[in-house]
Amino acid sequence: MMDDNGQISAEFLFLFGVLILLVMLSIVFVANENELNIAMAAARNGAIEGSESSSSAIYPKDTFTVYSNSKTSLLFPYSVEIVNVSYAELGYDSNYEKMWIRFMVYAKTSERFDDSELVSIGDRINYNLRKSLAISFNTTPSTNKLYNPVFSSHYVYTTANVKWIQG
Repeated sequence: MMDDNGQISAEFLFLFGVLILLVMLSIVFVANENELNIAMAAARNGAIEGSESSSSAIYPKDTFTVYSNSKTSLLFPYSVEIVNVSYAELGYDSNYEKMWIRFMVYAKTSERFDDSELVSIGDRINYNLRKSLAISFNTTPSTNKLYNPVFSSHYVYTTANVKWIQG
C-alpha cells in the first residue's frame, strides 16, 4: 500500500517556490518602471518651473547681466507654455554603466523671439528639468553645477534642445 500523504506538501512547496520566483522577477520590473515614473513626474515639474521662472524674468545675477547686454527682451515677463515632455531610451551607456534616457521638451510662446533667445529660454527650461531630476533622486552631489547628466539607480538622464512649436 502506497502512502500519498506527502504529495500535497511537495506540490504546495513547488507552487509556493514558483510564486516567490515570479514575485521577485516582477519586483525588478516594477522598480525600473517606478524609477521612470518618478523621473517623468520630476521632468514635467522641472520643465514647468523652468518656463515659469523664465516667463517671470527671474534669473540669477550672472544671467541677468548677460541678458542686460545682449538679450534685453528676455528681461520682461512673457508667456511660455510647455506643450509636452517625453523621453527616449537611447540604449546602454558604457561610460556610466546605466541605461541612457534623453528628455525632450516641446514648448510654445506667443512672443516673437530670435533663435538665440529661444535657445536661452530652452536652456533655462532644461536646466530646471535636470535639477528637478537630481533633487528627486537625491543625486545632486554626483553631477555638475548644470546637472548634466543626472543619475538614478538604473539610468543616466540628459536633455535635448527644447523644440519650439509655432503657435
